[in-house]
Amino acid sequence: MENKDRYEDNKVEATTEVDPGDDVVFEDNTEVTGADYTEKVKKLKERIQELEKKSSELLDGWQRDKADFINSKKRDEEAKKEFLKFSKADIISELIPVLDSFESAFKNKESWEKVDATWRKGVEYIHSQLFTILAGHGLKVINPLGEKYDHNRDEAVENVSVENHEDDGKILEVVQLGYELNDKEIRAPKVKVGHYEK
Repeated sequence: MENKDRYEDNKVEATTEVDPGDDVVFEDNTEVTGADYTEKVKKLKERIQELEKKSSELLDGWQRDKADFINSKKRDEEAKKEFLKFSKADIISELIPVLDSFESAFKNKESWEKVDATWRKGVEYIHSQLFTILAGHGLKVINPLGEKYDHNRDEAVENVSVENHEDDGKILEVVQLGYELNDKEIRAPKVKVGHYEK
């Protein structure tokens, strides 16, 4: 009886390995022969095909998700750049009337010439310095003097009768300069447009 107990302790039982992510069971097939063996092989091949198909679908899905994520990240970066480009628009719009004041002073030639030359150069330098800073942030002047009137860009404040047919629809005077910020118009130029009548 003692020998039997020792034998039982040393006896190795057949084990079954199970992959937790799969329902295929690998076991000792030493007794399977003939038709049973062929049927098992067929089922295993079918299962391998199913798993390969599932693996391919998962890989395709993962690749699509990865591409979507990369595209989304690019769109977010572009949106951020676009936001930063125009985030300064409010403060720049508030500074445009200051530029208008300089332009008004410069337009009044008679009064401007009476001012001391040194003082005049200082004011012109301040204007130039201010505009250079704003231009560095993407501000550009729209001065369409002499160009054809463009209703998408310009704001006509007056039609002026002209005798020459070639001046019809031409901008004869810019009453107020326009401005664009990073190639987007933020204020239309106010203009006087030539109007030819037969």
